[in-house]
Amino acid sequence: MNIILLSGGSGKRLWPLSNDIRSKQFIKIFKKENGEYESMVQRIYSQIKTVDPDATVTIATSKSQVSAIHNQLGDDVGISVEPCRRDTFAAIALATAYLHDVKGVPADEAVVVCPVDPYVELSYFECVNELYKAAQEGGENLVLMGIEPTYPSEKYGYIKPVKDASGKTGYTFTEKPTEDKAREYIKEGALWNGGVFAYKLSYVLDKAKELLGTSDHDSLYTGYSSLEKISFDYAVVEKETSLKVLKYSGEWKDLGTWTTLTDAMGEPIIGNGRLSENCENVQVINELGIPVLGMGLSDMVISVSPDGILVSDKEQSGRIKPYVDALNQQIMFAEKSWGDYRVLDAEEGSMTVKVTLKPGHHMNYHSHEQRDEIWNVIRGSGKSIVDGMEQPIKTGDVITMASGCKHTVIAGEEGLQLIEVQIGRELSVSDKHKYEMPS
Repeated sequence: MNIILLSGGSGKRLWPLSNDIRSKQFIKIFKKENGEYESMVQRIYSQIKTVDPDATVTIATSKSQVSAIHNQLGDDVGISVEPCRRDTFAAIALATAYLHDVKGVPADEAVVVCPVDPYVELSYFECVNELYKAAQEGGENLVLMGIEPTYPSEKYGYIKPVKDASGKTGYTFTEKPTEDKAREYIKEGALWNGGVFAYKLSYVLDKAKELLGTSDHDSLYTGYSSLEKISFDYAVVEKETSLKVLKYSGEWKDLGTWTTLTDAMGEPIIGNGRLSENCENVQVINELGIPVLGMGLSDMVISVSPDGILVSDKEQSGRIKPYVDALNQQIMFAEKSWGDYRVLDAEEGSMTVKVTLKPGHHMNYHSHEQRDEIWNVIRGSGKSIVDGMEQPIKTGDVITMASGCKHTVIAGEEGLQLIEVQIGRELSVSDKHKYEMPS
């Protein structure tokens, strides 16, 4: 099975756990059998591989998410990088061209597209596999998943079956109707549109030529910013008459707000927290080591991260976005392909960062023009390379890099942790020049 996961979005509605480079799909809140926590993207990826161990997974995403994807899923997953945001049709066309031109998937093979962040059971991906088979073996251009509604929601689009004069069944699509209209649609057999569909690569490659002028991956990528901004639903799905709908009746939740996210938590507290006995319907997610105590609370969420603290009534938490938009703060935590970093202190002229590298991984070989850096190794071992000179490092060692010098650090078998002190007039992420690793 070929599958494209659409991974977009920024961290507004689930602040402070998410930020501009850490979207909701990377937050680790789902407890596994071994006691460790996994994120939405890790959970989805594991479910896909459980249903089809040989599945080829490609994630369509922005450049800002690539490091987090590699951090959480490793290097085997395919990634179609969008240079900028141009809505879902351009993203899907680019990912389809990536499969065909870069990965060598034949044009007559099928692929399934679905979002990366629903909370679902394994049966969801069993249905996804059925979509793939139907697109591969059937005669329809598109095969859609229709999700059996559990209530008349105003938040989702609907797939509504209709019959023409000859009795042939077709479908119409309605975006986010009123609750009363949604109730009518459900009585008429309508299903939620979960944005899951399958097709043969040739179908979307032809659509890309028609609507975007090309289906060549390199041409789409280099001209991406000028492509028409249009949704796949509007450009393709709603205009297609040769389609089939398969119904999914299992669990499906869109975890887009604090209320829906905390409802999916398997426990009331993640991290260092305590709640008094008279607390009711309260969840705590704490990513810091400091303790959090809640007393006499009800229907609330408490979220603590390096980026901030949220204490909110659950109903009010859905209105968080404009308040977060008004905040102007530096990102304090980020996952990279080699590990992660957490800002411990930031003030004018200096910044202190805790850096953790995974075993065997390394930063880019790079330099800075506006700052000096000092690395204090606090755990593990490995080696540093400064202006081409390689030397082993271990706990307690200190490495100093003046502005302009090229440097990197490579973790040993047990990983590496260090405190990085940055000193300079301008401490900006843009002040970084990358080079090829020394041979």
